[in-house]
Amino acid sequence: GLKDETGINEWEEEDLFWHTKILPILHELEKKDSIEHLCLACTKLYQTLDEGNMLGKRLKRRNILLKTLYKLVDIDSDPLSLKLAKIILAMKVDGKNLLSVCKLAFKICRNKKNDFIVQNDTLLDYLLQVLWNEDLQANHEALVYCMAAIKFMSENAALRSRMVSKGAVEMFLELMKQINNIKEHDTYFSKLGHLLVQLTATLRILADCPAARRRLSDSAAVPELCAALEQRSSDKDLCICIVRVLSKLSTYNDFCAALADCSRCYILFLALLNKYQKQQDLVVRVVFILGNLAAKNDQSREQFFQEKESIDTLTSLFQTYYELDLNAPTWHHDGKGKEHLKHPSEAEDVLIKLIRVLANLSIHPRVGAALAAAHPVVGLLVGVLEYKSLDACEELVINAVTTINNLSYYQVKNSAVQDKKLHIAEMLLKLLMSDNMDAVVEAVRVFGNLSQHHEIRDFIMRKKIYKFMVALLDSKNREVCFPACGVLLNLTVDENKRDFLMEEGGIGKLVDCLQDFGPADWQLSCLICKTLWNYSETRRSAASCFGRDTSTLLMLLTAFLGETHSLG
Repeated sequence: GLKDETGINEWEEEDLFWHTKILPILHELEKKDSIEHLCLACTKLYQTLDEGNMLGKRLKRRNILLKTLYKLVDIDSDPLSLKLAKIILAMKVDGKNLLSVCKLAFKICRNKKNDFIVQNDTLLDYLLQVLWNEDLQANHEALVYCMAAIKFMSENAALRSRMVSKGAVEMFLELMKQINNIKEHDTYFSKLGHLLVQLTATLRILADCPAARRRLSDSAAVPELCAALEQRSSDKDLCICIVRVLSKLSTYNDFCAALADCSRCYILFLALLNKYQKQQDLVVRVVFILGNLAAKNDQSREQFFQEKESIDTLTSLFQTYYELDLNAPTWHHDGKGKEHLKHPSEAEDVLIKLIRVLANLSIHPRVGAALAAAHPVVGLLVGVLEYKSLDACEELVINAVTTINNLSYYQVKNSAVQDKKLHIAEMLLKLLMSDNMDAVVEAVRVFGNLSQHHEIRDFIMRKKIYKFMVALLDSKNREVCFPACGVLLNLTVDENKRDFLMEEGGIGKLVDCLQDFGPADWQLSCLICKTLWNYSETRRSAASCFGRDTSTLLMLLTAFLGETHSLG
């Protein structure tokens, strides 16, 4: 008897609540007065339901309330639609009603003009509840619109921060994990691909937020992103979305380290490069990620190198984009009848990042030695120097020279760099004559390695490049002086080439460098001393050898050998 009486009392209370509190507001809404009046009525309705603890599915006349609200949905007013969407979601609708309200939320959020009203309401909370609570397979279409609405919200900095604080990153990754557990033969597999596109696009935007990045680095983001990439490699749009997330996050050390620890990532990236070789927007991001991984440590470099056909894939890609760039128009119209250079082009952008991968890989001794002997790779690098000028694309040219410099370090049998050393020297001569100091320094570094060969030393003397090397000693810049001094050191190995050092004022400049950098830079100081030693090897007296710089040199050497400057 008590149970029945309690039920009757609850029904009577709700009936009273409905007639005295809710029904009057619904009558106001049915009048369809001004938008402002309707918005105020919706606000009042939400507050009343909340205070009466009637949100969700508890209200027995819930269907009547929802029908009244849905009659207002077609009114063309985003502020009103926002109020309606919030109440409908708060009533825990499902099925077609859920799909309908998620579409409404998407329509509101995709309009940037609504950022302010969305930011100052609680629609985000209800959309996150939908993602967390609704069945993935039964409501997959509604979840796509829900996730798309959240994606547009994430473009707003305030909403982005609120999302992260509410655990949205972890929620998204859990959702991705659930989707990854649905295998290819399942009927829902392809349908959920659309949801993954929206989800990963949201993660890419959230990657701009430091708090979100920390959560992505600390959580299982890498395995889930890689699993999605592996399972859905045939979905080009999704693959692009995922690599956009990875490329952005790979610029941060913590995430890049986590990605490097995922042993399958290199296989996945190589598979994508082979499958979508001419899909520039995907390729450019994958090679950017590989460049970041190869920049970190020798383990990453070796792991990539050991993957089957890794260098062949990069070489094939290099050849493809080299040819595309070679045959591409170099001018574009600005719409005003004028023509301007547009750089970097899409092909150049791929080449810039791909060559950076090779440069970073070549730091590893074994990988570098193998690349130095890879004639197709070296041939393409030299080809870039042949057809591309600094004015056309500075970064591409400098990256090519940097890579040649790294490869020229390795004195290996069948070295393609050594085979082409005189041709490379000719190409570098153009860079030495430029007014781009970064290009000049990279070219000098290559000469530093190549001048270990007598043919290059003869070339340097014949082309009077030694004069340029001596002049660079005046730069007062360690990054310039060090490689220049390396070339001079190699030139003084040949007894018949030493006189230029005194004739060009090189002795005085070397002594000045020694004085400027001194014990603060023992590497450069040792290089200078070795050069002076080579020069003085056959001289009979210090005065005849070093001339007026003898006393300064003696004073510096004595000071550097003192206890206060001891290397120990």
